[in-house]
Amino acid sequence: MSRFLSNATNRIDSKGRVSVPAAFRSVLAQRNVQELYCFQDFVFPAISVGGPDLLERFERQIAAEDPFSPDANEMSLLIHGGGVFMKLDAEGRLMVTDFIRDFTGISDEVAFVGRADHFQLWQPRAFQAAQTQARGGRRPAGRHPG
Repeated sequence: MSRFLSNATNRIDSKGRVSVPAAFRSVLAQRNVQELYCFQDFVFPAISVGGPDLLERFERQIAAEDPFSPDANEMSLLIHGGGVFMKLDAEGRLMVTDFIRDFTGISDEVAFVGRADHFQLWQPRAFQAAQTQARGGRRPAGRHPG
């Protein structure tokens, strides 16, 4: 199965659109994704993007919970209240809406970041900082500080 891998940064055009990287568009086409489910990430200042199957996966998790439980309600608040459906235009561009800009701080460029089964939209400097922090927390096996 194809995966969203790597990262790329693209400029937003004067009409507020950004080209989704060709490799990511290829994965969407292979998966026959016509409509994108976009939601505010639970951890990072990023918008997570996938097909309707991503939303369905979260909804299955909610359905397995007691519908009145705090966990089910919080998850619904995040995936339904913090999500929208979007489409690419004929040229493979995505409109960078206020929904995206307000949550991420994106202004003139978008970092597209592969996350295997989905991808994310980041403000480029925020992505670089998060990646640096993640690398700093990793140590080679068997090596201990000190």
